[in-house]
Amino acid sequence: MRVVGIDPGLSHTGFGIVDSDERGRLVHVANGSISTSPKTPFVERLSKIHRELEAVFKEFEPEHMAVEQVFFARNARSALLLGQARGVTLLSAALLDIPVYEYAATEIKKAVCRYGQAGKQQVSDMVRALLRIDKKLASHAADALAVCICHAHCFQTSEATRTGLSRAEVGTDPTV
Repeated sequence: MRVVGIDPGLSHTGFGIVDSDERGRLVHVANGSISTSPKTPFVERLSKIHRELEAVFKEFEPEHMAVEQVFFARNARSALLLGQARGVTLLSAALLDIPVYEYAATEIKKAVCRYGQAGKQQVSDMVRALLRIDKKLASHAADALAVCICHAHCFQTSEATRTGLSRAEVGTDPTV
């Protein structure tokens, strides 16, 4: 299964691509960030995010998209801008019939670090370790890859539950 994870933002939208096999093994495929300038008109920034995400989706052909659920921000303006960038991200996937899955920030951190309150550096370090990435990752790309890892684990476990298989049978049990 190929998953694209997205860390949406108006200034920087991170993306990560991860393959997961039936045994739960993860392979890093790609990652990056789409950046827009605050000097560019707002609608053009949203358009750039859409065009570049569409190109990523067409190049890598993900089967699923995973994104962090909406959180409540203290700054209403920032939340509104994030919401609009997030909406463009969701629409970009929907236009190409890519199913979207959402995860809470604590769920993502638990899937990657086994601790729902892990810090950004801890998450980034674990992403690099789990995906065997030697180089430092941009924070938005690391967050996007973390969402991929979370989805790969959660989706495989939910499929096992749906079909009645044990975690050991599908390869997601770390003790086997």
